[in-house]
Amino acid sequence: MYRFANEQIAKWIDGERRKPLVVRGARQVGKTWLVENVASARFESIVKIDLEKRRDMHVLFGDNLDPRVVIQRLELDSGRRIVPGKTLLFLDEIQACPRAIMALRYLYEQMPDLHVVAAGSLLEFALSEISVPVGRIQYLHLYPMTFAEYLRGIGNEVAAETALRHPSEVEEGLQRQLLKELKNYFFVGGMPECVNVYRETVSFAEVFKVQAEVVGSYRDDFSKYSPRVNEACLDTVLIGVARQVGEQIKYTRLDDAHSGSTNRRAFELLCKARVVHKVAACDPSGLPLKATASQKRFKAALLDIGLMQNLCQVPVSMELRQEDLLAIYRGRLAEQFVAQELIARHAPEIFYWARDARGSSAEIDFLAVREGRIVPLEVKSGAGGSLRSLHRMLSDYRNCPEGVVLYSGPYARRQEQRLTFMPLYSAASAGDPRPDAA
Repeated sequence: MYRFANEQIAKWIDGERRKPLVVRGARQVGKTWLVENVASARFESIVKIDLEKRRDMHVLFGDNLDPRVVIQRLELDSGRRIVPGKTLLFLDEIQACPRAIMALRYLYEQMPDLHVVAAGSLLEFALSEISVPVGRIQYLHLYPMTFAEYLRGIGNEVAAETALRHPSEVEEGLQRQLLKELKNYFFVGGMPECVNVYRETVSFAEVFKVQAEVVGSYRDDFSKYSPRVNEACLDTVLIGVARQVGEQIKYTRLDDAHSGSTNRRAFELLCKARVVHKVAACDPSGLPLKATASQKRFKAALLDIGLMQNLCQVPVSMELRQEDLLAIYRGRLAEQFVAQELIARHAPEIFYWARDARGSSAEIDFLAVREGRIVPLEVKSGAGGSLRSLHRMLSDYRNCPEGVVLYSGPYARRQEQRLTFMPLYSAASAGDPRPDAA
């Protein structure tokens, strides 16, 4: 199963200024598989320690973090030599042992030739409670499989390669075929086990069983969140966020049974666990966008589109009959898809624009930054209709040279209006320069 992160792993292995690599991401996005099946193939041996299962190993990081002492202890326990340049040391579920995280600093400083990878779910909770070795570790952020990775995952290499090309280079018929396949991705999603099951069974029913298991594992983790919040509140807030993708979040509307402040804590913990992503409103007058991100006005996206539709209990048999992807579940799945693609391919933080003026409100679904330019992205159901907010933004903000409309149709340009219409599947490349622009 190919992941774009494969290339990042290869660069890290061959890098001259390599540091211990920490793979971050939510549970079951494929962190362990990436290390065991991609990174380990480059080494003569791999020594893997699962620090959640092997809590008896925590004592090895207790009184003495001298890397040579730690390595000697690990060798005695595993019965295998750990040789720099030949062995990959893999500390899985490292969040269960904060002292092991601290040991990464000394492994970098005193044994720089040793390849060390750590991975963990709920890692952000552990990192907030200890002194993180800043500047002495590298991070790799892993997310659910993108649409192109999904296509490769189900065995359609040609479609994957076509989806990665700029749509201006792809004939209209192929663009429409990819949009049809995108409908399936809306319901399968990008969790690796779900993609694997769909490849083997071509059954949505089997995929939905796996999705329910994944959601159940996230709920099982609620008891591990710190500081603690009522688990019932966390669950209700999670479902509330899934149902309100594309809307401005109001804490009081997420769970009627709890106060706004309690719902806020639950929302923040879900973001910390990387199950939910915050999409803040900002001022697009300059960069970086984060500098003007609002703490009070924001939307949210879920980790994965498949998990979202599972939580919302979307009526699949009915929605699959929709021809327009933007009509499925009132457009919420389309907006979730765009958020997910932007996060996975570009940055863990995404933004949008909203303005409330008397008699003249406006909103742009997402803002992308490409080569120092701010590109407004709208997710719309067709090439026609009103685009008042987009035209207003292009008029008011001269640093936004053109707008992009993501929709259920083929690539088209309206140069006189400074608009580009792109098929929804190409969300990750929205705003990228056209190949013929040079």
